[in-house]
Amino acid sequence: MAEKAVPSINTESIEEALHRLSKKPGVKAWLMLDQTNGAVLKTNGQISAVRPARPINKTSLPSPTGGSFSTDVNVNTHNETQAAQELASMVWSFLSTAGSLVDEIDSEDELKLLRLRTKKQEIVIVPEAKYILVVVHDTPPV
Repeated sequence: MAEKAVPSINTESIEEALHRLSKKPGVKAWLMLDQTNGAVLKTNGQISAVRPARPINKTSLPSPTGGSFSTDVNVNTHNETQAAQELASMVWSFLSTAGSLVDEIDSEDELKLLRLRTKKQEIVIVPEAKYILVVVHDTPPV
């Protein structure tokens, strides 16, 4: 009996899916983070409109280690980069805490999706094998 090959991640199909996601109504922004260290790999949308960057002297968030920043948007300002890195740090911390909770409840289970809904927006966090996808969109009407 032949073994089934594990499907490989096709970079082109991921890029196409992310492009389609960017065009969906209500999507404000998305980030792709490195699964190993939380570094921002890619962004789209205006992260600073979702969560403006804080002044450096007032922020003491732990920052994910390593990585670089790239963007699909032509606006690549320091403020946008800082806002993306700060949001990534908060998501990384939230994901780590939620993962610990799942592990404490059942060590054989794993976290597949997180949804955080507020009055203004919803943040969907999808941890994958090599990356973490974070999508921020308008809160759907009730």
